[in-house]
Amino acid sequence: MWNFQMTDFLTRYRQQWFSDGQAARRDVMAGIVVALALIPEAIGFSIIAGVDPRVGLYASVVIAMVVAFTGGRPGMISAATAAVAVLVMPLVRDHGVEYLFAATIVMGIVQIIAGLLRLDLLMQFVSRSVITGFVNALAILIFLAQLPQLTNVGWETYAMIAGGLAIIYLLPRLTKAVPSPLVAILALSAISIGMGLSVNTVGDMGKLPEGLPSFAFPMVPFTLETLQIILPYGLTMAAVGLLESLLTAQIVDDMTDTDSDKRRECAGQGSANIVAALFGGMGGCAMIGQSVINVTSGGRGRLSTFVSGAFLLFLLAVLGPFVGQIPMPALVAVMIMVSIGTFSWNSIANLRRHPPTSSVVMVTTVVVVVATRDLSLGVLAGVLLSGIFFAGKVRRMFAVERTVSPDHVTYNVVGQIFFASVDRFTSAFQAEDGSIPVLIDVSGAHFWDISGVGALDKIIARLRRDGCTVDVIGYNRASADIVDRFALHDKTGVESGLAPH
Repeated sequence: MWNFQMTDFLTRYRQQWFSDGQAARRDVMAGIVVALALIPEAIGFSIIAGVDPRVGLYASVVIAMVVAFTGGRPGMISAATAAVAVLVMPLVRDHGVEYLFAATIVMGIVQIIAGLLRLDLLMQFVSRSVITGFVNALAILIFLAQLPQLTNVGWETYAMIAGGLAIIYLLPRLTKAVPSPLVAILALSAISIGMGLSVNTVGDMGKLPEGLPSFAFPMVPFTLETLQIILPYGLTMAAVGLLESLLTAQIVDDMTDTDSDKRRECAGQGSANIVAALFGGMGGCAMIGQSVINVTSGGRGRLSTFVSGAFLLFLLAVLGPFVGQIPMPALVAVMIMVSIGTFSWNSIANLRRHPPTSSVVMVTTVVVVVATRDLSLGVLAGVLLSGIFFAGKVRRMFAVERTVSPDHVTYNVVGQIFFASVDRFTSAFQAEDGSIPVLIDVSGAHFWDISGVGALDKIIARLRRDGCTVDVIGYNRASADIVDRFALHDKTGVESGLAPH
């Protein structure tokens, strides 16, 4: 049995790398496009973190190459990201870059542990409205990130961006043999260099590194004090990195209509971050923008992710001077395409068609992310709001019917009894004549928590103080178990939970 499972795993793994020759060619071409788009992003994230550009660039190289082997979502791009860069600014400022490398190792270890503990299952609590809001917010942030390249520039920049967008959207109508974003970058680079246009270039973003990254352990003292410094950062980086990676994996799942191994993705991200830190890189995670570029350019397999890192390393080590001359308008055009393609335009029309609560959750997620530039805060706000709305909806799915017969009073309880519905539950019972027995039928109800059990205790105690004889019937097994464990006044008395109090 084990040999069969192992053989099946290896077969699927090989298909994720090389399904056929045509798919491999698309993966290679898409990886090249992503590598070019990664350069200004990695440099910009390095500046945000307060480190040398090589720290972000080397991280992007290593993370992409390692996660291609270890990740659980083929075709998804992982590299240095702004979400992590923002978190480590104080650490780099107060303690230096070596502590950043040490914190990144802690980040990786925590993510591996998260995979072993199946924390990826927490994604089940992220609603579709939150994911849509996350996607729309990222699309807006991607566009806003291009604004510095669109202000205080000459007409040449706007003309090149317009030309790049024309190539990106019109070329696929003629041929899809080559990704149109790659053609746009190459064509605009040739025009800019050949004509000597006065536009910003990649080299203007920061000095590109020369040579290959080297292996080294972080130069920090191995003391308890060091651990106290880096552990909070490592935990926060791990949480934010996993959140963005798992959400991006879900988005790529939807785009490609395929499934991914979220548990493996957690551990894969962790191993990639550990290796990145050992080669002088900062922490990173999945990137929705580059993942969208990869998928729309035809990249579906692990090869596209590996090529993005390997070709980026080739560009830095061999073609550094040429890469520095790539015009930023070409890359801005690609990122605008990503922004347009990432935004869920149907969500605007769905604001009127979907339930108001779903629309509020989606809009809240977008507003919080864009306002704070913090993806985790936006998702947290959306998840909390979804939980509140869900609890309110379940709270309303509840009823208590009182019927009177000559020999007893019956309360038929239907619905979910939990912390949000206990007030309505208790208020539905009125004072009764002590000479008439009271029967509480909960066969149509379910007790979820100790709040519900406590409410039942309160009702029974109040009725008995009035002199009533009280029996409760109809517990399902789960409700009987929680009542037996936590009730103060009565127990169900039998294992089945069907007998009266």
